[in-house]
Amino acid sequence: MSSFSHLPAATASPLGTLYGIGVGPGDPELITVKALKRLQAAPVVAFPAGLKGKVGVAERIVTPWLSAEQIKLPLVFPYVLDEQTLLAAWHCTAEMVWPYLQRGDVVFACEGDVSFYGTFTYLAQCLQQQHPEAKVVAIAGVASPMAAAAALGIPLTCQAERMAVLPALYCAGLELEAALNWAEVVVLMKVGSVYPQVWKILERRQLLGQSYVIENATRPEQKIYTDLRQHPDLQLPYFSLLIVQCKARTII
Repeated sequence: MSSFSHLPAATASPLGTLYGIGVGPGDPELITVKALKRLQAAPVVAFPAGLKGKVGVAERIVTPWLSAEQIKLPLVFPYVLDEQTLLAAWHCTAEMVWPYLQRGDVVFACEGDVSFYGTFTYLAQCLQQQHPEAKVVAIAGVASPMAAAAALGIPLTCQAERMAVLPALYCAGLELEAALNWAEVVVLMKVGSVYPQVWKILERRQLLGQSYVIENATRPEQKIYTDLRQHPDLQLPYFSLLIVQCKARTII
């Protein structure tokens, strides 16, 4: 992890801006031109730290585009559900970023899109709570449902179809049942830990044959499972999503 000693001494220059950039789900070429320009111009590049010392997803995506002169700042975001633990971690990361912003711009690289279940949201909110003068700009990215649909070779939605996106970890039961009642397409994010429960619901509704699982979309280790009737016991990683086409689709 970089330390503040690597930074030049503080000057009277204006306060830097925290840029949140969506860097896509995994393929380094799915970063937008705007995000890439901002990324390569930033003296400091922050990103969520990987687990157990491993390289995280966002860091892996941006590394090919960085120069040796840029400071890398991994920030720890715990993968837990306890709100107090999460809040303490978010405030800690905001305080880590603040000294760098007093000397210039900082880019925070977020896998997928910054506003779509992204860690940048928590960092930006805590930073502005603690330092109201902080300037924050978000740059959109490619979200995983779009990348997954492209990998499958199917349209995510057509015509007047309604789509529901659910964080499966939090709502694999009644909320999923309700969404299946009104939506033509349902996307379940991070479905791995609740996959057995979801599979049973889809089996009961006879939707397994028109459901798909994509793990690690667009990365070298990407895997796709179709016709889930054949896959009741999948052991899925954290970055896995499930797409359900709830009704027969006719494209005119």
